[in-house]
This record gives sequence, C-alpha cells and structure tokens, in this order.
Amino acid sequence: MKILFFALLSLFVVWPSSVLGAQGISIDGKVKYAPGFSKFDYASDKAQKGGHLFLHDLGSYDKLNPYTLKGTPPAGLDELVFETLAVPSLDEPFASYGLIAKDIVVAEDRLSVTFTIHEDARFSDGSPITPEDVKFSLETLKSPAASPSYQIYFQDISSAEILDPRRIRFHFSQRNRELHMIAAQLPVFSKKFYTSHPFDAPDMTPPIGSGPYLVKEVIPGKSITYVRNPKYWGRDLNVRRGMFNFDTITYKYFKDQIVAVEAFKAGEFDFMPINIAKQWARDLDGARFKRGELVKEALPHKNNAGMQSFVFNLRKPVFKDRLVRKALSLAFDFEWTNEALFFGQYTRCDSFFSNSTMRAQGLPSDLELSYLEPFRATLPQEVFTTPPAPFGTLPPASLRANLIQAQKILAQAGWNVKNGVLVNSAGQPMEFEILLVGAGFERVMEPYINNLKKLGVRVHSRVIDPALYNRRLDNFDFDMTVTVFGQAQSPGNEQRNYWHSSSAERKGSRNLIGITDPAVDRLVDRIIYAQTQEELTAACKALDRVLWYGYYVVPNWYLAQHRVAYRTIFARPETLPFYYSPFQALMTWWFVPEKRRHR
Repeated sequence: MKILFFALLSLFVVWPSSVLGAQGISIDGKVKYAPGFSKFDYASDKAQKGGHLFLHDLGSYDKLNPYTLKGTPPAGLDELVFETLAVPSLDEPFASYGLIAKDIVVAEDRLSVTFTIHEDARFSDGSPITPEDVKFSLETLKSPAASPSYQIYFQDISSAEILDPRRIRFHFSQRNRELHMIAAQLPVFSKKFYTSHPFDAPDMTPPIGSGPYLVKEVIPGKSITYVRNPKYWGRDLNVRRGMFNFDTITYKYFKDQIVAVEAFKAGEFDFMPINIAKQWARDLDGARFKRGELVKEALPHKNNAGMQSFVFNLRKPVFKDRLVRKALSLAFDFEWTNEALFFGQYTRCDSFFSNSTMRAQGLPSDLELSYLEPFRATLPQEVFTTPPAPFGTLPPASLRANLIQAQKILAQAGWNVKNGVLVNSAGQPMEFEILLVGAGFERVMEPYINNLKKLGVRVHSRVIDPALYNRRLDNFDFDMTVTVFGQAQSPGNEQRNYWHSSSAERKGSRNLIGITDPAVDRLVDRIIYAQTQEELTAACKALDRVLWYGYYVVPNWYLAQHRVAYRTIFARPETLPFYYSPFQALMTWWFVPEKRRHR
C-alpha cells in the first residue's frame, strides 16, 4: 500500500457485503474502532486550536500541485489542502476509516467497491463534493497529466460508475485483497477548479481542496503559509477530532540541513525532525537547550523500515554486471561508519523489508520455495543456498578481506587494475558519479569513495539542489544515488512501481534501479494478488531474496524511532500512534495557550 506507515485491540469483523457498508475497512476484515467511535486514541479531546506554527523545508518549490511529474511542490500541500476518500488509522497495521466517503461497501465478489460521499463534504470554495469530482479525480490520476506513479498505483481500478448523486462505484480489473484500500486512498479534486485551471499547468494558482487548510501566502524560494479553514467541513468528524490544531502553518525554506539546524536553534521555527546522526549527537546544544526552551526527543514507532541504500542505476553499462555490483557493495564499511560517524545509533538494513516479519530469513521452504522454484535456472544460486546477510567488517571479517574479495570478483568480471586504475578488457576505466541532495551526506560517502579508490575505481560525489535532484531522478539521470524504498505494514501495489519491468522506463517511477527481471515481475504480482496473509508473507520473502542477491543496492541503515527537536511550547496526547511520520504526530499536538505564537 502506498501509505508507508500503518496491537490490534478489541477486534471485531466488519467485512462488508454487497448490502451492508461500514466506515472502517481493512485488508483482513478486522478493525479496531467500532462504528460511531469518537476519535482516534492518539488524538486528544483536550486539544486547543490557535497559534502560528513555523516549520522548515529544504530547497524551494515551483508548483502548487503535488500530483504532477514536473517541478517541486511545497511541503505540506497534499497533507493540509487535499483529502482522500478515507484516512489510515495510525495505530493499526492496515485499516482505514471514511473521510470524504461516509460509507464504504466492498462487493462480495471483491471486484468493486462503492463509496457514499458524506453529505457535508465540501471543497474550500463551499461547493459540494460529488461523485463527478471523484470520477474526475480517478481519471485524472490515471492520465498522462499526473505523475506516472499514480497511473501505476491505480491501474487495476478499471473504471468508475456514478450510481446516484452521492454514490460512486469503482470496478476492478481483477481480484486484489488490498484494492479497496487503494481505492480509498484516492485524493479528491474539484472538477470545476481543474477544468478552468488545467491539472498539469505550470502556474502558482492556489488550489481548491477540501482539507483543513487553505493556501494563504506563497513566496517561492522563501516560504509558504497555510491558514486553517474556519469553515472546514470535516472539523467535527471522528477521524479529524483533536487534529490540525494550529491556526496557521508556515514552512520556511533553507539551503541545507546544516543551515536549518542553526536557524532552528536561533528560533526561526518550532519543530524539526533530525535525520543526521552527528546533528542529533552533537549539534543540538547551546543556551536555549540548557534553559529548557528547546528539547530533543526520540519518539518510538513500529514502522516497516524498508530499505535505505546506495542505488545502482542499471541503465548505466558499468552496473549491468551483477558481479560488479557485488564487488562494489563489499567496499562499504557500515560498522566503521556507524561508530565513527553515527555514534552507534543505527541498525544495518538486512532486507528490503527491514524491521518487518516480511524479511527473508534462513533458507526458503514451503510456499516461499514454491514461488522461487520456477526460476531456479535463472536466479543466482545463493537465493536457494545462502541466507541473506549484509557484508560486514566485524571480526573475523575485515574491510581488508572484503576488498581483497572484491578485487577477485572484479577480475572474474573482466576488470583489472593497471597503473592504479581499474579498467576492462577494452582499457576503459571504471568511473561514476554519486548524486546527492544534501551536503551532510558527503561525509558519509567520502569513506566509501576512498575504499572504492583502493580498488582503482574513479568515483566522486556531487551535491545539487533538491529541485534539480528530483528532476534528474525522475528522468533516471544519475549513476548512483541514495534513496529509501519505504514499505507499508502490508506491502502491495507500490511494489510494481519499485521493481516491476513495466515501470523501468516510465519517467517518474520509483524503479530507480531499472530492474527488468521476469522473476521479480512474477513475485511482485504474487504480492499484489495474494489472497491470504500466508501468501503475502511468502511472496515478500521470496522477492526479498531475489532482490538481495541481485546486488541492486548497497544496504544502509535504519532507526526504529523518530528523532525530533522542538520548542517547549507544545501540549500533546498521552498516546503515540504506532505507524506514523513525525508530521503526522505533530498534527495531533497543540500549543500551550500562554506560549503560542500569533501572526
């Protein structure tokens, strides 16, 4: 599922039939919250509205539509201005509850889902949300006007049928146990607004949405300000109660994270996720921290960590050979990096589903093995004989031993060192560029680059601004980069966008690696069309092995908590969600009245 972060208590079955509907839906038919619940447990009845929240983002933005390919949208736009038919529960692994859709009915044959639009649902211009708007939204996101990732994600929703002034039915091309959940994630656009303002037009006209905020002030390159809509239609709904408590939210833009930290310490904004270990360990100090005006805190979560990694672009000839990729992976010393640069804070990614029950362990057996058997002749033998594990340097292993092994593998692949340079049989040197979006990552990459140079590889890193970086990734214009393949608690359709051959040459897709492998395609399909949890788990583990031994990435690290720093001006609910981002948690916080800012 697209939502990256989705235990179960007081379970009861609400598996909708073709007659009975429900506000809550899930993959397995179980939801935590009973009909008529008052609020999510991670929201508070004590929350108070008011004040001006200041946040930050890096780089800049050049468009006000987060759903198109070209350009960079501002932070917060899709979360604050636009809404979906249903919203995920952040304390359940795979459940959603109706927002724009008051009632959700899954057909008994699982080939359609019917949504009843809430009678009070309104866009910010006061116009009612209709089935026509929903149909327009689906057709727009499946069209070339939208980013290709949405076309991939919604491709199994074959059509939309308007039943009456409040109901619309989505028809599916085939059965898929999560497709009703995917349909419920559809963002709903105003057909009227986007008829007069073409969806993919490169302008800065503030959009009409149905969310809790309006775009108030646009200053490209500097800031964007959202103001809470006093007429927001959903303010009293149970799925919104206690949330979106700030009167205004302003994002200020900074060149990079290093500058942003200093701005935060100077009081430029109020809340900051910390993604750099050095900053967390050393830079969050000073007089305002000592006085207690600023604090830092680690917020625990249960998110599926997925895979952060250095990514090889297989569209580049130098990376087409699996042995070359394996050798280059051996040159990364995570253990040294973690201790010397990260203060021992991280855990190594050991799977494309790290920190999850979906990760492959031991050797394949039973159902998982049956999924792999048809491809035994074409898959690397390690898939069947060797449990997946990252290359390490803890004794008895060592970096020196790994580099010697890498040198032998490169020679096997036809690459040998001459005059200190690694060359192939044609005398061409191995050289490539590592594309980065933040200067803070250079210190992490330099030791890896130095290790590669010991093998005779000519490699350098290059830092560019976020807008250009996104454009280059959308066009697969890079050799190697760093990225995160995030995973939901219940993997599904997004796997097609990550690994399937159909997305390999589709600009804007997340198949940054450029994988085109029949075995991968088949296993992705098995994930998407799994009918039981057992089938889903087996398919994920099988895919994990195939991706792992393709050596498509150099695995990085993850952290099972969110590191945040903030001004001591907030009150917040007593309960944290389980599966969430820092921003999602923040949207349940509120200002202590005497400490709130005004504008």
